[in-house]
Amino acid sequence: MGHPMKIRASSKDGVTEIKVLMNHEMETGFRKDSSGNVVPAWFIREVTAKLNDKIVMTAQWGPSVSKNPYLAFKVKGGKAGDKVSVSWVDSQGDTRTDEATVT
Repeated sequence: MGHPMKIRASSKDGVTEIKVLMNHEMETGFRKDSSGNVVPAWFIREVTAKLNDKIVMTAQWGPSVSKNPYLAFKVKGGKAGDKVSVSWVDSQGDTRTDEATVT
């Protein structure tokens, strides 16, 4: 379903910076289409990031987050070669997980 997330993770001085670009329409439920019909809400509800299978970040989102959201954060620990995985669940119950290797 959809396109893979673009995940970049780099470690420096014992801190790993993780950047994620997600492909998602993120409909608010308030927009109308060209016929004037309300486009149903469809947005990412929850984001979870793991470093080597340990959860390092969770976020609860709502319909106000923009289309194709970008997320960047730093966590203590991690080194080159470690695995980062990012998962989301959207308001329709769809889910996606993508992985990257720390550089």
